[in-house]
Amino acid sequence: MKMPAFFIAHGSPLLALEDNEYTRFLERLGADLPRPRAIVVFSAHWESPQQLLTVDERYETQHDFYGFPEDMYRLTYPAPGDPELSLRIRELFTSHNLPHQPVLGRGLDHGVWVILKKMFPQADIPVIALSVDSLRSPKEQYEIGRMLSPLREEGVLFIGSGGLVHNLRLLINSDQPEDWALKFDAWIAEALESRNLQELFNYDQKAPHAREAVPSYGKEHFVPLFYVLGTAAKGTKAQRMFQAYQYGTLSLNCWKFE
Repeated sequence: MKMPAFFIAHGSPLLALEDNEYTRFLERLGADLPRPRAIVVFSAHWESPQQLLTVDERYETQHDFYGFPEDMYRLTYPAPGDPELSLRIRELFTSHNLPHQPVLGRGLDHGVWVILKKMFPQADIPVIALSVDSLRSPKEQYEIGRMLSPLREEGVLFIGSGGLVHNLRLLINSDQPEDWALKFDAWIAEALESRNLQELFNYDQKAPHAREAVPSYGKEHFVPLFYVLGTAAKGTKAQRMFQAYQYGTLSLNCWKFE
C-alpha cells in the first residue's frame, strides 16, 4: 500500500497536553489513515551534518525541553523501532553514496513523539527517526528524501516534523496571526500546490518575509519540508489540510503529499 507523506508542525511541546482544534485534527488524521507498516520522521530537533538514523528495537522518551508543567515530564511514548527497516534505509543511503551513521539509544525527541502521541496514541507502530542538516541546500535535503521514496510503496509513512513559520523571538500574546506570517505561508502554499521546486529551493530569496519566518538561527524547523517533499518526488499533488497560528507567528500547519 502506497502511503502519503506529510509535513506536520509540532508547535510547542504543550501540544501533547492540549485539546484544541489542531490536536483534534491530528487525532482524526491518525484515525483515518490506513495503518502504516512503520513511521519515519525527519525531526527538526535532531540536527547533524552527517545523516543519522535510529536503529533501536524500543525507545525511551526524550523530554528535551525545560520550564514546562510537571505533567509534561511524565508523558511517555514507548514506541517500538524497526531495525530491519533501519537497515533497508541504510542500504538506500549507501546505494546513493550518502554518508550516514546508525544511532542506538538516543530515544525519541519531542519533534517526533508529541505529534505521534496525538496521531497514534497506542504507540504500537514502529518508528524510525532521521536527522536533518539545515546547512545543506534545499535541493540536497530534497534529494536525501528522494532516496527513500520507494519505501512509500512498502507501507512506510513519512513525516517531516517542524514549522514553516517558527521564530520564537517574534512571538506575541495573541492567536491572531501577524500579516507577514500569513504572507509567507501563502507564498509557500502557492509554490507547493503548483509544485514549483525551483521557487521553493530559493525561498530565502523569493518568499516574502522569509527572514522573519525562517530566521537564520531556526532553519532546522523549516527544512523537514524539503526532506519529506523528496519522499513524494513522484507525486503531483500537495494538499494543505490544516492551518492555524499560536502566539501570532507560530504556524500550525499540515501538508499532505501524494
